[in-house]
Amino acid sequence: MIDFRYHLVSIVAIFLALTVGIVLGSTVLETPFYRTAEEITGQLRQANTENRETITALQAREKGAAAFVTAHTADLVRGQLPGERVVLVEAPGAPAGLRDDLVKVLGDSGAVYTGRVSLTEKFLEADQTNVVDQLAGTVAPAGTRFPDEATPYEKAAAVLAGALVTGDRGQAGRDDPAAVSVLEAFQTGGFLATAGSPAQRANVAIVVAPTQPYEGETAEGQTAAVVALTAGLDSAGLGAVLVGTTTASGTGGTIAALHDAGEAASNVSTVDTIDMPAGRITVVYALREQLAGRSGAYGVGSETTAFSPPVSPGVGPTPKPVASGG
Repeated sequence: MIDFRYHLVSIVAIFLALTVGIVLGSTVLETPFYRTAEEITGQLRQANTENRETITALQAREKGAAAFVTAHTADLVRGQLPGERVVLVEAPGAPAGLRDDLVKVLGDSGAVYTGRVSLTEKFLEADQTNVVDQLAGTVAPAGTRFPDEATPYEKAAAVLAGALVTGDRGQAGRDDPAAVSVLEAFQTGGFLATAGSPAQRANVAIVVAPTQPYEGETAEGQTAAVVALTAGLDSAGLGAVLVGTTTASGTGGTIAALHDAGEAASNVSTVDTIDMPAGRITVVYALREQLAGRSGAYGVGSETTAFSPPVSPGVGPTPKPVASGG
């Protein structure tokens, strides 16, 4: 029979073994473990400090570069678009805060800003597709024939483009009752809002992409509608430029969708840096390029070919033939 002393000795032996293990562990392992942890922590702190310093330096450089470009914007765009008439078209979700900066740089270039058309969210709502289709057919000029495979938004694009731009410089800037009727019909339907005199048609158009890609089941169709309108403006006038930020040239973005749009990708220019002073100058250069019959993808996105077109300051465009496409 095992007596109490045996149990007591066993319990003491167990606690003694635990104590010895703890002591050995703390003396043998503690120093290397904590030394390694301290070294790693020190390295991370140093790297973090260096990264913060790098970010601060880059931000200061970017701020200085932006200030320099802003100060010299007028010199860099002067004479690029003398007398060319430009209309601004904003997709639903476009960054309205950049509108004034775009208009100013257009004025500095010698262009005439005819006005703005802002599409509403209703224009892209799925349950309004048939309404847009019927409206486009109703207000289309007499004799208009849409391709059999044209979508409702391609029809609307053709009608709206005809009301906003023209390839005939002799007709640009004149009061156009048909254009007024088209814009009033879409505005009455709650599909757009206007400012300025966009019905006094322009030669070229700037389309501003949404700040963020559209989302949900209808996102692809909504993006395609903006691309269709851009292509329509390019065909009806002397050119069009689709502009936005880098999100527009990323996955699901409108600029990215246009780059995959076949013929439109070859005819329409794109700029994905309108939130930068240099990017807004690029928009002017891209418009000038459109008027000369060329196009390109500009900015910093993966599909861009250069930051900006090669343009000599102070040199106006070589006019396109009258009534030619983008």
